[in-house]
Formats: sequence, structure tokens, C-alpha cells
Amino acid sequence: MPHLHSVLRRLLAVSSACALGTTTALVLAPAAAAEPATAAGYPSGASATRYSGLALDTCTAPPLASVQAWSASPYRALGVYVSGVNRTCAQPQLTASWVASVTQLRWRLLPIHKGLQPPCGARPTDAKISTTAATARAQGTAAATEAITAAKALGMQPGSALYNDIENYSQTDTACRTGVLTYLSAWTRELHRLGWVSGVYMNLNLGARQLADVYTSTAYARPDALWIARYDGVDSVKGWTGIADSKWAVHQRAKQFRGGHDETYGGVTLNIDSDRVDAPTATVALSYKVTSTTALNARSGPSTSYGVVTSYAPGATVRVVCQAPGAKIGTTSVWDKLTNGSYVTDHYVNTASTTGYTAPLPRCTYPYQVTAAAGLTERSGPGTSYTAVGTSANGAVAWVTCQRSGSAVGSTKIWDRLENGHYVSDHYVATPSSTTYSKPAPRC
Repeated sequence: MPHLHSVLRRLLAVSSACALGTTTALVLAPAAAAEPATAAGYPSGASATRYSGLALDTCTAPPLASVQAWSASPYRALGVYVSGVNRTCAQPQLTASWVASVTQLRWRLLPIHKGLQPPCGARPTDAKISTTAATARAQGTAAATEAITAAKALGMQPGSALYNDIENYSQTDTACRTGVLTYLSAWTRELHRLGWVSGVYMNLNLGARQLADVYTSTAYARPDALWIARYDGVDSVKGWTGIADSKWAVHQRAKQFRGGHDETYGGVTLNIDSDRVDAPTATVALSYKVTSTTALNARSGPSTSYGVVTSYAPGATVRVVCQAPGAKIGTTSVWDKLTNGSYVTDHYVNTASTTGYTAPLPRCTYPYQVTAAAGLTERSGPGTSYTAVGTSANGAVAWVTCQRSGSAVGSTKIWDRLENGHYVSDHYVATPSSTTYSKPAPRC
């Protein structure tokens, strides 16, 4: 991926048309389910975040002052290299404090792991993926571990997307192709096992089409999001040659449409790659103060009907992961989910709004892939008797906000409420349980 080798990548683009989880996380994480849609085991403090709009990426994360100056730009997301043996640029700015500050400025982050590269591509000096299946699997698993450790050190939470940067490689080398796909499959399985979202970055013609070719293959776990390089100047996440729009169809795509070039905003010039994004990003917890005059109860769900988990003294700092709808307290029905998985009413937290949601905090969502081969009917309520109001394609991400009981489908009566307000049967969604509720999604 970018950025040090942008000249080489532009040439390639032209010729082709560019410490692990907590104990809780380990306990909750399920064994890998049947591929290609492996179940994700999100720990209690997890939530996903996504972004739709223009993004940029630079080899070295820019200083905070530069990001502040670029508030005058149309960009609001930034790719950052968090880990990987082939990460070539130093990252003096990339700290937990920088990540929190950039997020407070309402920027989203796309964490990139530039680890092992294809044995038949990238730079000759790069460390390579093995063509031996068992070794490639071990390498992919280790890459996920490394990326998670780096992301957590930067303050990123489970439920964040991590993107594995795979550079251009030969499309005619079968052993190389199999090694890459095996490596990425293990990357996805391990991220899902530990409660993170799997992303992959590839050149459209020199890698991504091969990943799309095995979209429904039972031999490989399918990543949740695909970020392609195609330097054609078309900033669209649809109409990709050789990859049907039905694949990675629901907020699961990004496109790097222009290679290294200079742009200037707020008096600051950066050399960037430009991206159009509609995809999951990092989730970053932000700190706020408790404003109540007595101890604030934190509960196991977004309502006073849930049990008390702990309490916070007036003036205490709480770290908020996301916001969810719940029982109305005072002037607001918004509840803040904390990093320990508990909820406090936003009425007694000094976020910006006293009545609604506060940017840049995301809504609490839990992404799982749809497993129905012919697509999954979305309904207006939790049962087959409700009106059909849409369809989720096979492999699409179901952005689940909560679960409730409804009519039985297969082995379960659980229905998942999506972020768009529609319901789908949990029988066809890769949640950890095939019979009952799956934590950490609350009850609707």
C-alpha cells in the first residue's frame, strides 16, 4: 500500500488498467465456525464504527497540527500504519494520545497492518508469506495477534476494523495465490475469534479479484471489508470491474482511487493517496466526566431495569465506546456504553448533547456476516409474518444493534435488529450462538 513506493505503484496501476485481548475477550470468543462466514466473538466492551466519505492515507501519520489544519478539507478519515514487519515508515506521531485527539476532532481512522507479502510479488526484500499451507495459516494468525496488540496500545477497541495490506502479485502463480488466500483466511478467523473486524487491502486487478473469486468458498474465511487500489480517478465504491456489487455490499468497501500527490488545506501540504470509503473503521474510546451529584450507577444494559454493575463518583472520568438508545432519563434516551461493557445514562455525562447523540461517538453496533446463500430477507418486525422491507446479500454485514425473540426460524427464535431498523432472523447471521442471544448486543 502507499506511500513510500507510490511511484512504483502508480506504474503498476497504469499497467493493470496501486499483548492480546483481555481475559473476558478470550472467554467470550467462540471457536471458528464454518467458513466462509466465521462467527465473531465480541467482548463486552466492543462496538463497531464505520465511515462514509473521503479518506486519505500517508506513509507517516501527520502531526496533530496538520490534521487540525486539514479540517478545511473534504477528508474526514485517515489511514494509519499500526503494525507489520514490512511497515517501512517511522510513526513518531502515532500514539494513543494522538489517536484520541484526532478522534475528538471527528476524524475516523483506518488501521493498516503491512506484514508479510506475497511470495510472487511486492518488493524482493519484503518478508514473504509461505506457500506451505500450515505455515501460511500460522503466519496469518500471528499477523492478527500483532495487529490487535498494536491497535490496543493505541487505544483502539475490539470491534475495530483492521486492514491487512497485501501488495500486487502475480495472478498466474497458483502456489502463491493459495498461500496468500490461506494467510488472509487465518487473519480473518483469528480477528473474528478475538472480536475484531477483518479488512483486506489489495490492488483491484492484481489481488482483489482472486479474493472475490473465493467469496463463497468453504476453503477460506471471508473478510468483512475490502479496500481496493485502482488509480483511475473514479471515487466510487461500486462498479468495480470483476467484482460484483453484491459482494461486500453493505458498508464494506473502500477504494484508493488516486496515488501519491500533494494537496494543501489550512496552509499545510501533505503528500497523500485519496480514498472513497464506505466501510468499518477503528473504534476509539473517549473520556468524559460524570456530572451527577451522587454516585452514578453503571448497568448491564441501557435501562434502569438492568442490574447495577458498578458505580462512579461525581466528577469521575468514564471512557465511552459508543452510544445506544434506552430508557429516558431526564431529557435524554441516550445511554453511553463504557469500555467495561456497562452502560450509564448520558444525562449525567458531560458529552456535547443533553438530548441526543454526540459526535464523534458512534452508535453501538455489532457486525456479523449474513450466511444465507440466496440473500436474507429484512422485515419490519421480528417474525416471518412481518412485511419484507429489504434484502441483505450473502456475505453482507448485518450491523446488529440489539436482539429480541420472534418467530422460530431453524434452530432459533432470535431476531436481530439492524442499524436501519429492519429485522433479520439470527439463524442466517454469523453470531456466536445458533440458538439464543449473543452477547454483547442488548435486548431490544
